[in-house]
Amino acid sequence: MRFLFPGIADSHARWAPLLLRLMVGFGFLSHGLAKLARGPDNFTHILGALGVPFAALFSWATILLEIFGGAAFLVGALVTLVSIPSLVVLLVAIFTVHLPNGFSSIKLQSVDAMGAHFGQPGYETDLLYIACILALMLCGAGPWSVDGMIARRIRK
Repeated sequence: MRFLFPGIADSHARWAPLLLRLMVGFGFLSHGLAKLARGPDNFTHILGALGVPFAALFSWATILLEIFGGAAFLVGALVTLVSIPSLVVLLVAIFTVHLPNGFSSIKLQSVDAMGAHFGQPGYETDLLYIACILALMLCGAGPWSVDGMIARRIRK
């Protein structure tokens, strides 16, 4: 795009971290709230069935990370700090759940009068989240963030 519209890419690049933060933050927050709504014990049983040690502890840690970490991504607060445990959760999800299902997150199996029926999701979506988080770690939370506001005040 830069060669077609010189200057536009540079002037609009500051929006990129905001878009990444909104995607990651909303995703993490919605997954954490869903686990909480279904009951943390359900997620604890899932982790136990996967052979995760200290399932109750890691269940709550994951739920709280997804809720508060998702909120932190949304507002751009402590993004680098919250990125590390978020990456760990995504990697654990890939290696304990999604890897055997292959890459694709959407596996259309059939369509009938009741609608579309899908198979188990692969690790594609987890990799997209990882890429977004790594981009935020490399580029920062952006000017429209709590981190950006703090950085501006420190520079004054």
